Amino acid sequence: MREPCASEADHAACAAAIRTGSHSFHAASRLMPARMRQPAYALYAFCRLADDAVDLSAGKAAAVARLRRRLDAACAGRPQDAAADRCFADMMREHAMPRALPEALIDGLAWDAEGRRCADLSALRAYAARVAGAVGAMMTVLMGVREPQIIARACDLGVAMQLTNVARDVGEDAREGRLYLPLDWMRATGVDPEAFLAAPRFTPEIAQMVAALLAEAERLYDRAAWGVRGLPRAARPGIRAARLIYREIGRDLARSGFDSVNRRAVVSAATKRRLMALAVGGVGLPRIGRGAEPLAETRYLVEAVAACPPPENLVRPTVGDHIGRMAEIMMAAHQRETTRRLEAAEMARAVAGGLATAGE
Repeated sequence: MREPCASEADHAACAAAIRTGSHSFHAASRLMPARMRQPAYALYAFCRLADDAVDLSAGKAAAVARLRRRLDAACAGRPQDAAADRCFADMMREHAMPRALPEALIDGLAWDAEGRRCADLSALRAYAARVAGAVGAMMTVLMGVREPQIIARACDLGVAMQLTNVARDVGEDAREGRLYLPLDWMRATGVDPEAFLAAPRFTPEIAQMVAALLAEAERLYDRAAWGVRGLPRAARPGIRAARLIYREIGRDLARSGFDSVNRRAVVSAATKRRLMALAVGGVGLPRIGRGAEPLAETRYLVEAVAACPPPENLVRPTVGDHIGRMAEIMMAAHQRETTRRLEAAEMARAVAGGLATAGE
């Protein structure tokens, strides 16, 4: 058996990267079982490294080429001298990760490097499939799950999150010369892409497009919910939390009238805590994703996982998974009891109000 490439210090560096780089992902990851956090941090650190390598580089095409060489080296077990590369190399080998998945991510970054725009919603979903759907599929493989239906729902979740990101960052992207809104939507609403990039301004037409993006994200969040049931029980709260927290970004946008030009939607720490508590219970998740075909734009990711043999030491349910299920049952019972008490109190108030009115 080959010796690991990464040290404990390397894994600590990857954990630090997620703490500072993504507050939403870090909050959700706290609900993951310990055995899944380390490879998840390795994946996040490499994805962040890849994103920064292209985003912060003046020579973006060359940066993409360097990333492809880094992936080659990691897959060969000879990673470059960086904590993220070493941890990523170990993760790829230990989990028999299909190479097509990180390659898809780099392809999405190459689209960014080229300044490619999305002709329609399908093109935007294809971009989201690469930069986020592939990450969802990789996270699912890390959990030891490779069933096509569950991978498809994980891709749905990744695409939904990326659509939320696009909706949230319309103004910020435009000020940096980037545009992800579907061009056919812009033509239909009379918004000139070049004029908007030159002077980003919030209008009812922009609000209409942001609302449409979030409606598509909502559809995919609902489809994705069913797939959570196919994950190891101990992993479900973390993925539910990520789904709820990202979805809340869209709801904050809706409360602001879909203005993502003049403000950036945020999820408060208190709201994150509330959503994380709900995630442990997992009550009331929709089931509409059951049996649904993969998105046309993510099908190739599902097929890549199906074509790759799993590792011999595939993760199986553990005592921690069973404890996670017990926690779910207890939280569900607690929530039902809380709901019953609230309904009873509301009924008592209504009766008291009726009696008071009758006595007047």
